[in-house]
Amino acid sequence: MRNGITGIDHVIVGVRDLEQARRVWSRLGFTLSPRGRHIGQGTANYCIMFPGDYLEILGIVDAADRVERLAAFLERREGPMAAAFAPAGTAEEARAALLRRQLHPSEPRALARRTELPDETLLPRFSLVALPADETPGLDSFLCGHLTPELMRRPEWLVHANGASRLNAIHVLVDGTAPLLPAYDRLFGIVRVTTTDAVATIHVGRQRIVFGTLDDFQTMHPGLELDPALPRPGIAALELGVARLEATAQHLAQAGVVFTRMPDGDIAVPAHEATGTILLFAA
Repeated sequence: MRNGITGIDHVIVGVRDLEQARRVWSRLGFTLSPRGRHIGQGTANYCIMFPGDYLEILGIVDAADRVERLAAFLERREGPMAAAFAPAGTAEEARAALLRRQLHPSEPRALARRTELPDETLLPRFSLVALPADETPGLDSFLCGHLTPELMRRPEWLVHANGASRLNAIHVLVDGTAPLLPAYDRLFGIVRVTTTDAVATIHVGRQRIVFGTLDDFQTMHPGLELDPALPRPGIAALELGVARLEATAQHLAQAGVVFTRMPDGDIAVPAHEATGTILLFAA
């Protein structure tokens, strides 16, 4: 893309108890990579890796070491808190493309994470570029460039018992979509921003960001429980692609996970089963 963004690299899910979250997401049928500890800030994570994107389960392990952003989020809720965009090329090249569009990305910031394996220690490294809130309204987001991508995906980390293999969409709850449109037209181009009634969909590579009101969300997902007190704007649900919905349903049932079959056949797992995250599984 001309803006230097090719898709969504990953979504961050903030949790209050990292080890409890590991058990919760494992029960849902996800394989979690080994625990990683960020260097220079008091956070650690487990990652749910797919071939082209992933989910980051993020928690605080040292409250005194640069955790203000995550701590502020967790004061309000657990659940999906931010999206990281994937750059075309390096994060620096994507930043230059955004500057050419008269946008205001930050200078790159280096980040590394230490991951202890039984036989070795991995040190994945990243280059992060922040995006101003008024240029990605309604969605906390940034650019994440991978400097050591070969360390992020091992074959055994990509196989999930529930059949999940990709991130399809992020569903964001907002009070209204009209104020968001100029910023996303500018960031992604007007042809990648579509509206249906009061729902706005941003096409980011092969993925979607779907903005809608509480009423819109409940209309699109009838019968799905959603906390009306969910802070807005806020990511309400993540949609994941699976190979076979029946196999996903079978795993969830065997694990004792509560889920709903939607009218279109998709599977919905309520937020209380997934650390504040509604999960939608789609074929």
